[in-house]
Amino acid sequence: MKKSDTLAELKAMSDEELKAKARELGNELMRLRFRKASGQLEQVNLLSEAKRTLAQAKTLLTERSAAA
Repeated sequence: MKKSDTLAELKAMSDEELKAKARELGNELMRLRFRKASGQLEQVNLLSEAKRTLAQAKTLLTERSAAA
């Protein structure tokens, strides 16, 4: 998925959906880190994608709370 598509999806979500997505991404990032540490992760780029998407979700939540 393209970066712009991911950001557009996140912007279309409600606050509750965005919070749930952020929790899900945090858990996924933890699982990816464990897999990397144990040598089972072949696609290391998944780590950076998960970090980026999590940061985007958290940034959107912060922007929305500051605007309210």
